[in-house]
Amino acid sequence: MEATAHSHRLIQEIHDTGTKAGVSIVPSTPASALSEILPFADLILVMTVNPGWGGQDFIPECLEKVRFLAEERQRRGLGFLISVDGGVHGQAQAAAAVAAGADVLVTGSAFFAAQDKAALVRELTGG
Repeated sequence: MEATAHSHRLIQEIHDTGTKAGVSIVPSTPASALSEILPFADLILVMTVNPGWGGQDFIPECLEKVRFLAEERQRRGLGFLISVDGGVHGQAQAAAAVAAGADVLVTGSAFFAAQDKAALVRELTGG
């Protein structure tokens, strides 16, 4: 959302290529800033850390954005997916994000640093 002043136009251009389009927001951007483009997005990514480097701690206050987006999706009958990215390095963060309404979890440094990647995936998915 912060990368362009014309998010709707960019989403249209991406859709014109036959590709799905997503929009991300950083922790300081309110989810309500997305209200006008939610009907056009295929995915909303809520950054749960400040972008720039890996290994940061999950910002639990960002889950309010996930809840807001899940409620808006339900209320308005929309079909976008909700993704969280940043600080998802254990079952506690994964479960909290899913409980808030996240459909997609992104993990980076935790996955690549894990000695047993399959075990980490099992932990994150509760399996």
